[in-house]
Amino acid sequence: MVDDVWLKFQLQYYRKRNTLRRTAVTRLSSLLRGQWGEKRKDEFWALRGVTLSVPQGEVLGLVGPNGAGKSTLLRVIAGIYAPDHGRVTVCGTVATLLSFGAGFDLRRPGRENIYKNATLLGLTRECIDDRADAIVAMSGLGKFIDAPVMTYSAGMRARLGFSIAVNVDPDVLLIDEVVGVGDERFRARVGNIFDRLASSGRTIVFATHSLALLEQYCTQAVWIEEGQVRLQGAPSEVAKEYLSAAKTEE
Repeated sequence: MVDDVWLKFQLQYYRKRNTLRRTAVTRLSSLLRGQWGEKRKDEFWALRGVTLSVPQGEVLGLVGPNGAGKSTLLRVIAGIYAPDHGRVTVCGTVATLLSFGAGFDLRRPGRENIYKNATLLGLTRECIDDRADAIVAMSGLGKFIDAPVMTYSAGMRARLGFSIAVNVDPDVLLIDEVVGVGDERFRARVGNIFDRLASSGRTIVFATHSLALLEQYCTQAVWIEEGQVRLQGAPSEVAKEYLSAAKTEE
């Protein structure tokens, strides 16, 4: 449950002075301060009064343009960011997959990273021992599981991260854009996994730019723009309204 959540960031930048009016003293002063201009701060409200409810067992898709607040909202739900105003209530354990290589030691093999990431997500070594083979099988990496993660493509890293997060068996799974980088076989497998998790009462929230994935995977959808909820409803309805708005702006 996300209730009237507001979140702001402090933006800093330097406003250059007119170089023709600079004096030697100004130049020296700027150098001593480690800057070439006047330091300014602005407030940017990334989320503005976001309210939404995600019932248990739903697959909720977040759609919106770049910078709309989708990723920020996922991080607030995950507890990475604390809202300036409002409240977030999450029931149960949470697993997150918010970037392609988050938490991976790129120099180490995929198998070692399974143990590292799963430990960070709360599993004991005994549990990881029991689930490691299932994680490897779900990732589809085969012999590459023993190769350094730095040799993986973005899709391979996404598959490994997704397989770890799912096998932690969370009550709430948060995913940011990762699903879209996999191949068709991986996306089909993701759909089956989402169905299985939702039918067992798990809740999934994922951000995407793909309206096709939104309609394919989700039971509910939210259109976010400029940090605000523009529409929440059935995926087909939200996708239709979002696409219509995008065409109007062209």
